[in-house]
Amino acid sequence: MKTSGSLENIRKFRADVEQCMKCGFCGYFCPVYRESRMEKGLARGKNQLIKATLTGEQGLTRGFYEAIDNCLLCKTCVQYCPAKTRIDRAVTAARADYAADAGLPLAKSLVLRFVLPNRRLFGAALRFASWFQHVLPGSGGRFRHLPHFLAALGAGRTIPEIAPRFLRSLLPENNPAPGPARRRVAFFPGCAAEFVFPETAAMLVRTLNGLGCDVVLDRRQGCCGAAAYFSGDFETGRRLARKNVSALEGYDSIVTGCATCGAGLREYAVYLAGDAAEKRRLEAFASRVADFSEFVVMLLSENAGGLQLNPGFEGRKATWHDPCHLSRHQEIREQPRKILKAVAGLEFVEMPGADRCCGLGGSFSITHFEASKRIADLKAESIAASGANLVVTACPGCIIQLRDAISRRRMKVEVAHIGELFSVKGAARADNPG
Repeated sequence: MKTSGSLENIRKFRADVEQCMKCGFCGYFCPVYRESRMEKGLARGKNQLIKATLTGEQGLTRGFYEAIDNCLLCKTCVQYCPAKTRIDRAVTAARADYAADAGLPLAKSLVLRFVLPNRRLFGAALRFASWFQHVLPGSGGRFRHLPHFLAALGAGRTIPEIAPRFLRSLLPENNPAPGPARRRVAFFPGCAAEFVFPETAAMLVRTLNGLGCDVVLDRRQGCCGAAAYFSGDFETGRRLARKNVSALEGYDSIVTGCATCGAGLREYAVYLAGDAAEKRRLEAFASRVADFSEFVVMLLSENAGGLQLNPGFEGRKATWHDPCHLSRHQEIREQPRKILKAVAGLEFVEMPGADRCCGLGGSFSITHFEASKRIADLKAESIAASGANLVVTACPGCIIQLRDAISRRRMKVEVAHIGELFSVKGAARADNPG
């Protein structure tokens, strides 16, 4: 079989493709394989398909795309692989080569190429959609004529409300510290915080203010681009990366409250650099990106005692869910736990499988809804086993997925972003949006 396409991106990560020992150890841990039990759902199977493109035995066919698209990019396989094979890089590169050769599915391509990059259009589209969200069916309901890419929206899942006011109308561009500023940081909210959870994002900004930071919500920034380039649309990813780097590289730090955005910003250099000079620029940019919990712990000099719990969370038993894009993509695990253990008035318990993927995976939860739902149910079982009545995390996407699973199982458990829990002692307390 003649291979179509130049395989430009797969060839860049050939060493990662060749590293796989074909032992199959990833099968025990891969959340997708544990649901499908199909070899093409396994990291080893995907790697063999990608490897076959390099020898000409496998073309960039629709079946090839379906196999590599059936992946959460959660990096669980990488974490447990004896050879530490970076299959996530090979899969992302393979998606890019397929997209360049055959194009992504139409609905997905339209959203990624034309809606996500345009902040005004994105906001307007969500505002338009919000007019109809109350007619979506409840559990068990289904729309018959939604395109496959959007079918899960009519499958009875719990969909969050679009915020009545977006973040840019809640906060000014410049948010100064109440006293002398320790540093000037850019806040990168991400799309979900901008349009769905703006009150939470505003609380994060106020906490950073209370810790002595001048915070800028730079109006020039846009979507992080992770949804685009992790899906294989490197052209859109590069466009968004260059826009964000140009807007934000002059700040001391770029702080984000979204694990996916943090990973997306930090991994620009891995996939999107056009040449060596641009790669160095993207790496320098990545070095200034920090997750909110990581940044707070750093400012408090490894001591979270300067934080106080917001009243609505007093006496709660809390557990922590590790977003894949935080724990495995960014290696941030201890900082949020340090905060949760140190803040007075909160009991922290570790859930079994805290770093197990919740099954969201960006568009995976839309295009592979049933598998996504089953993976989320396993996470809900872990939450129930912990005995916690509060799940804390750092990814708006995970919050949406966990709330959906908890709602379906009728569990009396709240899901909150870690930034909602606390304020800074001696600073103005942020209102808890509930």
